[in-house]
Amino acid sequence: MELVFATNNQHKLEEIQQMLGDKFKILSLSDINCFDEIPETGDTLEANALQKSEYIYKKYNKNCFADDTGLEIAALNGEPGVYSARYAGIEKDAEANMNKVLSNLTGTSDRQACFRTVVSLIIDGKEWQFEGKVDGSILTEKCGMEGFGYDPIFQPDGYSISFAEMALSEKNKISHRGRAIVKLIEFLSNYHD
Repeated sequence: MELVFATNNQHKLEEIQQMLGDKFKILSLSDINCFDEIPETGDTLEANALQKSEYIYKKYNKNCFADDTGLEIAALNGEPGVYSARYAGIEKDAEANMNKVLSNLTGTSDRQACFRTVVSLIIDGKEWQFEGKVDGSILTEKCGMEGFGYDPIFQPDGYSISFAEMALSEKNKISHRGRAIVKLIEFLSNYHD
């Protein structure tokens, strides 16, 4: 069975293909000639992931999956959440986003946070969702050069370093996206049409 992953990130594609073996062939958006700006107008991660997978399924009639991720900070009432990528503006500037979080948490001792990823899978018009979550805290300053997004200010529970100070292989073992993808792969491994 072929499945479209609503991404053009080659690393993500190869990693998932390797985990799935030869039972499924994973295609990227460019593999199906999709160069559209896929809408993300939902007000939850679940809604955005579904919106992206539905868009691909309806327009290209291909079984597919899509994900959406957000950083949820307790002291900020769950912000930036679904707006994580554009927290400081539509430019999706990671530095500005981190600076806004650090500024908003100035003087706050409660720095509890979590990263959450929701994957929406559609096969033959039926949808399933899988969630991955990692708890941690927001550091008072940026640490590390690896990763992307909020990684330099997020320290997962049980670690003394930020996501941006971890090797990618180590981060992938414990990350929110990694945990959601493992659930997706377990489901697909047992899926029979």
